Amino acid sequence: MSAGGDFDVVLSKSERDVVGGLKSPGEIQAFLDGAPYSTEAIYRCPLRVLRERVAHCFDGALFAAAMLRRLGHAPLIVDLLPNDRDDDHLLALYKRDRHWGAVAKSNFVGLRFREPVFRTLRELVMSYFEHYYNVAGEKTLRGCTVPLNLKAFDRLGWMSRDEPLEAIAARLDQIRRVSVVTEAMAAGLLPVDRRSYDAGMLGVDEAGLYRPAGGAGR
Repeated sequence: MSAGGDFDVVLSKSERDVVGGLKSPGEIQAFLDGAPYSTEAIYRCPLRVLRERVAHCFDGALFAAAMLRRLGHAPLIVDLLPNDRDDDHLLALYKRDRHWGAVAKSNFVGLRFREPVFRTLRELVMSYFEHYYNVAGEKTLRGCTVPLNLKAFDRLGWMSRDEPLEAIAARLDQIRRVSVVTEAMAAGLLPVDRRSYDAGMLGVDEAGLYRPAGGAGR
């Protein structure tokens, strides 16, 4: 049985109806936007996200990858990497007409959905740059991993079990990383302007914010 088939087997009728209604990347994003942001230091597999309706960026990206897989996309994720004063951020990737898009769960407004209009993965990643900042107003995005295909974890049952998720997180720490901002560029960055900062923080859960040591919140 396929990984998707294994997942479907454990669903109730109402859960199958919910999953069956997620017929586009936009509908998957809407599901994640409707779930509260998790501030817990735990991972939830896609099945658990479906049942508990709560997720942080890691959980949300895996859920999105699992749902995108049902639509015929490879279950790809990429990790956006900040400097040492912020959290990383996970995206589920998809392609349409050879262009990249993304689905994501975030505490920040600007770090979520992207339409499939980006010719390269770097273009997609850089679309997050101005929106990627910490509570001190510092623009923190510095790089990303290469995409990780979660098919490699099918034998562990990552779509319906929490136990494999630590292995996925460990693999993201091991795969190749790509820098998108040089040290010279980073040294010259301006802080986020006040209006952009406030817009990106709309509806944020304060308990889920990363607070860098020695950084003043805004």
